[in-house]
Amino acid sequence: MLEFVFDVIFAVVAIRAIWKLFEGIKAGMSARPANQPRGREPNAAPAQGVQMSKDPVCGTYVVPDRALSANVGSQTIYFCSAACRDKYRAKTA
Repeated sequence: MLEFVFDVIFAVVAIRAIWKLFEGIKAGMSARPANQPRGREPNAAPAQGVQMSKDPVCGTYVVPDRALSANVGSQTIYFCSAACRDKYRAKTA
């Protein structure tokens, strides 16, 4: 009886492992992970013609829609990360 229970448990684990393997192969063959919904991907390249802004701290160019920003007077400045934004605020304070 105990042998039968172990055989059933082994079969379930083996089937689940094979299922996950096929899901991984399927996700690898597509351009998106299996758990990501269809539509715009979070790290996808922006549409052509998007004006990029230069981070004043590190010089990285960022897409304004995805960047962190700070308003200085009437001007909006864009940053690649919170660390660059904080360095800029500390330097200008």
